[in-house]
Amino acid sequence: MSPGELDAAGIEGTALRRSYLRCRALHARFGRTYFLATRLLRPEQRPAVHALYGFARWVDDIVDEPGGEDPAPRLDRVADRVAADLHATHSTHAVLAALVDTVRRYGIDHRLFTDFLTSMRMDLTVTEYPSDRELAGYIRGSAEVIGLQLLPVLGTVVADDVAAEHAAALGAAFQLTNFLRDVGQDLDRGRIYLPMDELATFGVDRELLRWCRRTGRTEPRLRRAVAHFIARNRAVYRRALPGIPMLAPVARPCVTTAAVLYQGILSEIEAADFDVVSRRAVVPRRRRLAVVVPTLAHSIALRMTAAR
Repeated sequence: MSPGELDAAGIEGTALRRSYLRCRALHARFGRTYFLATRLLRPEQRPAVHALYGFARWVDDIVDEPGGEDPAPRLDRVADRVAADLHATHSTHAVLAALVDTVRRYGIDHRLFTDFLTSMRMDLTVTEYPSDRELAGYIRGSAEVIGLQLLPVLGTVVADDVAAEHAAALGAAFQLTNFLRDVGQDLDRGRIYLPMDELATFGVDRELLRWCRRTGRTEPRLRRAVAHFIARNRAVYRRALPGIPMLAPVARPCVTTAAVLYQGILSEIEAADFDVVSRRAVVPRRRRLAVVVPTLAHSIALRMTAAR
């Protein structure tokens, strides 16, 4: 994050600026698709997006990469610290300082972070979801709330409650794409995020998934199941995308780009013959740039218009 972005956002104080920089580093390293899209926002908006993503990634790492420490009590301590610091509207924590500052600036609902931490706790004990109904509860806290957290940062041209439904749906769509992209990695952690009853419809169970992961082969039954989930995922994107015109004009290129790039992951899975066990689908850098670069000029023009 350039000092200009922090200056543009009016972020002062060495410790607070350092916290935003740490969140930006987490975003750049682990959220390459959305990080690239964030470059299309106004400079003063970017630090807030980095703070929200950095916090989410930091908590996710506590759950997925505990480093030998029991993650449950650590997550409890984080939840207590988040609640206390949000109430105080100030934090001295290396990551939470930026989050609390962003929440205060944009008036983000504290309950969204409670819901997020609830879903993160589920990852400590829940290894699979019997049906889409149970999975939807997890997605509410792990993904839909992210879209809702971002809404005040991005701005809207309609009432927030009108845009909220679409923002939540887009967060869910991104999460579903992540589930498909990360089937192999999640299986290594003992988790399956695709509804078990729908997998069973195609003759897929945990044993078959493990066999595919172990052998690096995508069994035809799994191909058919993945194709089904891709179709469902695209339907969620169709529900979400009408919300983009509801955003402030300067935010639309960023969210449009993120949606295009994430849907590109689905296309990459299809191009790999639905292999989600031996490879992790990514949109090649040249294709990502081909989406972002033409949009950049339009985004700059929108910013100049808004400034005038």
